[in-house]
This record gives sequence, structure tokens and C-alpha cells, in this order.
Amino acid sequence: MDNEIKLAVGAMVSLGVATAALVVLPYIEVRDVKPAEGLKPYTSAQLRGRGVYVANGCVYCHTQQPRDKRFAPDAERGWGRVSVPGDYVYDRPHLLGSMRTGPDLFNIGVRQPSQDWHLGHLYQPRAYVPGSIMPAYPYLFEVKEKAEPDEVVLKLPPGHSPPGKIVVARPEALDLVKYLQGLDRSYPVLPPEPARPAP
Repeated sequence: MDNEIKLAVGAMVSLGVATAALVVLPYIEVRDVKPAEGLKPYTSAQLRGRGVYVANGCVYCHTQQPRDKRFAPDAERGWGRVSVPGDYVYDRPHLLGSMRTGPDLFNIGVRQPSQDWHLGHLYQPRAYVPGSIMPAYPYLFEVKEKAEPDEVVLKLPPGHSPPGKIVVARPEALDLVKYLQGLDRSYPVLPPEPARPAP
């Protein structure tokens, strides 16, 4: 009986220490984080697109957290500056990701601002990035004979359009692209270094 009590007390102490180290202390450190200057809240279309991003599992293959140059060559890859807590103030839930099967999307809105490119890439990734292992998302689009006046028709590279038909984006695809274009974290987060006087 004495050993069971020691085991239970030891387990409770271990759980308490782990909770303090992994939950309480990080919360205390970031609870008062303010949005970075230049960060804007998501629009309603971007929030709907964020939902499409989550529903399609994009977070399983893409991160949204460029790392410091001591840990990875993310800056050399052109993925933007290192992320800071203030970049994620409006993200609920956070979509940091844990794998990089595809490129980091933290700054994809700056690196690839074209709506046409994003829509075409979602419809047929290999038409834009040869050898890509990203799956196509044809259910976000509709193949038709002709488009309605308010529909967005994809401008696909030669050989990737269905013969004699057109491809139009569904609202979910347009919202997803608005979310991706809104991933613009190019604003500065640190003040510029003061100029050094000439010797």
C-alpha cells in the first residue's frame, strides 16, 4: 500500500511539473502579445478560405513558421523573415504545421500574389510545378461548356484544360485563394538597426 501512495504522489508531481513547464509558463510568456504593426485581421472571405485550408488538410504538408537561420535555411529559400508570436494573434486555431512536404506558406501572399496561379495550381499542381507531389483539388472547380458572367474562369497552361470545356472556380476555391493571398507577413517586426557612423 505504501508503494502505491508513493507512485501516485510521484505521478501527480510529474504531471504538475510537466503542466507548469508545457502549459502555464508558455501561456504567461505570450498571453499579452499584441498584433505586430501591419498585421490585419482576416476578412470574412479569408476566414472561410482558412476553413477550406483546414478541411482539406493543407496544414499536414505546409508549415507557416519560417525558422531562424541557425536552424534552417528558410531565408535562403525565400520564405521570408523569422516568425514572431505577434504574427499569429488572429489565428485560432494556429496553423503552424509540423511537416514540410511542401513549402512554408507564411508569406505565400507576397511570394505568389497571382490569383490565376493559385487557382491553376490548386486545380493541377504539376502544370505549375513539375514533379510536385501535391494532390489536385478538382472538386473545388467545375468543368463547364461556358461560364456565367460572374464566374472566374481558370487560365490554365496549354494542354491542361479539358478539351472543348472550361474550368471555373467554385466559391470555396476563391475563398481559399483569398486566404493564401492574405498570408503576407512582410511588415517589419523589429526597428531598423541604427546607421553606424563612418570611421
